[in-house]
Amino acid sequence: MTDTVRIRRALLSVSDKTRLVEFGRALSGHGIELLSTGGTYKALKDAGVAVTEVAEHTGFPEMMDGRVKTLHPTIHGGILALRDADEHVAAMQRHNIPPIDLVVVNLYPFAATVAKGADFPTCIENIDIGGPAMIRSAAKNHGFVAVVVDVADYAAVLDSLKTNDGATDLALRRRLAAKAYAHTGAYDSMIATWFARQNGEDFPPTLLLSAERKQSLRYGENPHQQAAFYVSGDKRPGVATARQLQGKELSYNNLNDTDAAFELVSEFAAKPTIAIIKHANPCGVATADSLGAAWDAALRCDPVSAFGGIVAMNRTLDKATAEKIGAIFTEVIVAPDAEADAIELLAKKKNLRLLLTGAMADPVAPGWFVKSVAGGYLVQTRDAGRIEAADLKVVTKRAPTEQELADMLFAFRVGKHVKSNTIVYAKGGATVGIGAGQMSRVDSARIAFRKAQDSAAAAGIADSLTKGSVAASDAFFPFADGLEVLVEAGATAVIQPGGSIRDQEVIDAADKAGLAMVFTGMRHFRH
Repeated sequence: MTDTVRIRRALLSVSDKTRLVEFGRALSGHGIELLSTGGTYKALKDAGVAVTEVAEHTGFPEMMDGRVKTLHPTIHGGILALRDADEHVAAMQRHNIPPIDLVVVNLYPFAATVAKGADFPTCIENIDIGGPAMIRSAAKNHGFVAVVVDVADYAAVLDSLKTNDGATDLALRRRLAAKAYAHTGAYDSMIATWFARQNGEDFPPTLLLSAERKQSLRYGENPHQQAAFYVSGDKRPGVATARQLQGKELSYNNLNDTDAAFELVSEFAAKPTIAIIKHANPCGVATADSLGAAWDAALRCDPVSAFGGIVAMNRTLDKATAEKIGAIFTEVIVAPDAEADAIELLAKKKNLRLLLTGAMADPVAPGWFVKSVAGGYLVQTRDAGRIEAADLKVVTKRAPTEQELADMLFAFRVGKHVKSNTIVYAKGGATVGIGAGQMSRVDSARIAFRKAQDSAAAAGIADSLTKGSVAASDAFFPFADGLEVLVEAGATAVIQPGGSIRDQEVIDAADKAGLAMVFTGMRHFRH
């Protein structure tokens, strides 16, 4: 294995032909012989770049609709041969196998074919065989062969040729080899996952995950932790696909909180909605006739916690709402779009990040949620559960009013995005108290009530914001004591999953207090 290896012959076979002709012409300019196949050969030849077809090089015709073209000893021998092994060199000479020093391959567009909704046979035909074989061969023999799977690396190869008089250096070849194996690994992972789904397996026997590093982060949740942000290629609108217009790079906590905020606000489509998130929990959510009104109502829920928070909305950000949000310190604003004057206004706030997603996420779309544990992973489907009015069972003597019903559905949907144990008080399409992540449901109810009292005092309101509200619980009440706190807070109606062995005790307590209560039959734990 030597440090620099002169490139005399290169094989190019790419589905992504971005900058192909430019790159091929530059290689040819270094006196490098080019070999190619199919569409790549045609593109180079039509552009006037000197190129030899692989079939001519091997003396063996392409056949079986292109399935067999590079799977030939002349190709793989030229890639795999160790140039410093006498036996290998002798074999090359004996069988007339010229060395191939550079392999440039990107694979059949399998993922794009699946995304287009192609039928099974078409997807199968877009599984590359020769490409991965050549990539792996070149990467294995990186001591003598450079392999390129990404158009972004064309420049690095050309820089090396210029610096090293037509040669590549070992450090570059090792970096490219590592990237090549990651490329084929991700490709195989996509195919395996797709095949499992075709066979009706939601959770295949072997879990294969692949993602590309989008960003190396300054640190993780805490400064002593290292972190990076990887994207899976899923086109779901959100933090991974958003366009950042301004501000410094997002941190680990920013990314986590922004994802939580946008997923929550995507639950609501009918009216303008705003969610304010702090530490992955909402501290205020409201839906109204305008974004500005939604912001006012969401902020009133907990103006103290909103400082330094993440703001998400489900409508195009307008200037008036941008002015309101900009009046307090905000880390991130994420929206499907923003008006030009709103963007111009927020540009003055250098520490604020503005993200535009282009669309809202589908709250009921299928997907996986993956969490690491010691020695493995917990994998579950995304919580796409959705409760509508027709799903509710009234269990008390009094049925909810139309307004109570609307607020209960709103509160229960918000509660789906609050860490358990969860209690959400809501009134008029806005949260007025949120209790998150407590070991006792009673404590969640008390904390939400107390925060509502504090917010009322800050707004100069005599009564707690929870007076006349409805309350939502993400899981059943194991005892009546939790419901009694809701009564004390002034709630008039309750929505909860039901299913406790003491349900009747809780129902009796609600009837005694004159509350309306409905069961959903679905819980929303979020840990």
